[in-house]
Amino acid sequence: MTTPSLAVDARELFRAAYENRYTWDEHFPGFTADLTLTRDGQTYGGQVIVNKDLSYEVLGVTDEQAKKEMTNFVWEVVTHRRHTPFDKAHGKNSFTLGATDETGATEILVSGDAMGSNYKIRNREICEVSRVMNGVAFVIHHKHSLDTGNGYISTGYDIVYRNAETGEITQRKSVELTFEKIDNYYMLTREVVQGEEQGKPFGMAAVFSNIQYLA
Repeated sequence: MTTPSLAVDARELFRAAYENRYTWDEHFPGFTADLTLTRDGQTYGGQVIVNKDLSYEVLGVTDEQAKKEMTNFVWEVVTHRRHTPFDKAHGKNSFTLGATDETGATEILVSGDAMGSNYKIRNREICEVSRVMNGVAFVIHHKHSLDTGNGYISTGYDIVYRNAETGEITQRKSVELTFEKIDNYYMLTREVVQGEEQGKPFGMAAVFSNIQYLA
């Protein structure tokens, strides 16, 4: 019997966690919803359309900065629920096992990824992500999750952003998410963000309501 190489072990360990994420299936019909964004004591409302192909649009928001933030929020929602086969997303990458920490999380070192991504895996869940993008290094630490019976959803995480060259912390934030099962799918209904940037605290809340699936 041939013992699998560490590279194979690392790939399969990561694949198992990647494929254990909850994503919408090919029958997802798209939806409309009201979206409310609250930040800096101001509340903005608009409407969202997410089509079956997961293209999206934010309507009815006159404040340009608020519309940009709401659009980014919808992009994150769609990105996290979009199903992309493992081989399409990571087929060209190489994986190596790193150390296992005191919590039982095993480090997965990745080569070939354009963003320099590395991960930690625990109990078939991705519990930590580290990346570098546009001169910013960040680490996402997942704190808790929801077991849908068809994959897990992260429901709380912390992020620390650093200057990639100096290592200086530029921003911290903590994110809490609420999901509800509406008919056949789990939908995000609320996201609350608390953080600090350049020593100044900030907060934001986004709420989806009146969620209706497209015919």
